[in-house]
Amino acid sequence: MNTQNALMAVTRIFVLLVCFPVHECAHAWVADRLGDNTGRLKGRISLNPFRHLDFMGTVLIMLIGVGYAKPVPVNIRKFRHPKRDFALTAVAGPLSNLLMAVLFLVLIRVLYGMPSQPDSVRTAVTLLRYAAYINVSLAIFNLLPIPPLDGSRVLMAALPNDVYRQILGKERFIMAALLVAMMSLGRMGYSPVGFLTGNAFRFLYQLIVVSG
Repeated sequence: MNTQNALMAVTRIFVLLVCFPVHECAHAWVADRLGDNTGRLKGRISLNPFRHLDFMGTVLIMLIGVGYAKPVPVNIRKFRHPKRDFALTAVAGPLSNLLMAVLFLVLIRVLYGMPSQPDSVRTAVTLLRYAAYINVSLAIFNLLPIPPLDGSRVLMAALPNDVYRQILGKERFIMAALLVAMMSLGRMGYSPVGFLTGNAFRFLYQLIVVSG
């Protein structure tokens, strides 16, 4: 394994142990604040990765760089404003990824400001850059308005209740089709998420690291 692949593997492990737990914990915490304690009762307001990791999602992210954690259980009937609060709960996860990406880029800016940069600092910068990029990717992927991704909750909040319930009942099949489509597009050398991530990451990197 060359150095770049080794750093990427370390970064993916970091995402599994830190970024996924923060993302899912954010969902559970916001849901709890809005009236649904289901996630809290299941122990999901926690940064313990073993409360959040999904076996297949873990395998996928280590093999192909795209994976997922166990979704936080949500009982929308417990929300005071079901559609709105479900949407806010959903957005909390991607927002946590964006905040982590910003934090990692700020750390890169700090490291670049050091008078000397030994190999350990350059390695840390590379890891932080990978971690920031993956967090931006997670945020963008989850904000896609496709059920059951988090972004769909905002779109679905505007739908009539009967249509809303029908889509909720088909989310498992939609997710399977989405993963197949993503892998197929990736094999053809085209990734819409990669395109959006690259542009968003370059914007944030320029804003925080280069111009900060």
